Amino acid sequence: MNSLPWSGPDGAEAFDAVVAATDRMLGYPFVLRELAGHLGTGGVLVDYGCGPGRVAGQAARALGARVIGVDTSPEMLTLARRTAPEVAEYHLVADGRVDALPDGCADAVMCNHVLPSLPAEEVVLEVFAEIRRLLRPGGPVVLLTTDPACTGLDYVSLRVTGGGAALAPGEPLTVRLLRTDGSWQEVPNHAWPPAVLPGLLERAGFRGPRQHRPTVAEALPLADPALAAAHVWAAERAAPPLVVTTAFAG
Repeated sequence: MNSLPWSGPDGAEAFDAVVAATDRMLGYPFVLRELAGHLGTGGVLVDYGCGPGRVAGQAARALGARVIGVDTSPEMLTLARRTAPEVAEYHLVADGRVDALPDGCADAVMCNHVLPSLPAEEVVLEVFAEIRRLLRPGGPVVLLTTDPACTGLDYVSLRVTGGGAALAPGEPLTVRLLRTDGSWQEVPNHAWPPAVLPGLLERAGFRGPRQHRPTVAEALPLADPALAAAHVWAAERAAPPLVVTTAFAG
C-alpha cells in the first residue's frame, strides 16, 4: 500500500491542498444526490477511501446519515479526524479489509476516486468484494471516477495526460491536480474506463449497474452558487470528465 499516490504524511498533506473544483461542480453533488435517493436519515454510509474526510463530512451534514470513513492510509485518517469531526467513526483498511466493521453494516457506500490508485483488475475486484461485504443486501455503492479518455483538455482543476480512449484497463497514466497555491501536482494513476466498471461490479456480486455523466447544465442547480459563478467551465461543458456509477449489493 505504500505505493498509493496519497500514502504517507506528505501524501496526506498534498491531497488536503487539492482544490478539486471540477469534482465539487460535476462530481460530489451528484454522488450525494444519488445517495439521498437510497439512504434515509440516520442510515449508515461508509465512505470507502475517505482521504482527509471533506466529502464524508459534507455527506454527514447534507444527508443526515451516520457516516463512517475508511482508508488505507493512517495519515489520511489522522487528518480526517481533524477535518471532519462530524463523521461518526474512522477505520483503517488493512490487507484489503476493514476488520473493525461487520458484514452488512452499511446501508450505502460511496467510493470517490479510489480506482485510479488500483493497478490491476484483481485489486479492483478485491475492493469491490470488501464493499459488497460491508453493504446490506440491496444497498447501493456509488462510485465517482474520471474518464481517462478525457485527455488534453484544460479542466478547471484537472488535467489528464497520457490518457486516451485506447488505454487498456489498469494501464498507467498521469493526472495533474490544481493546488490551493496555484501550482499543479502530478499524480500517477491507472486507467479504468467507465465502460468496464459495470462488468466488474457484476462479477463482485452487484446488480443493476447504471452510469451517469453529469453536465454543467445539470450541475448549476446543485453546486455551490459561488463556485458555479467563479469559472467559465469551458472544458467541462465541452467534454464532461466525471462519471457516477451506481450498483446494488445482490
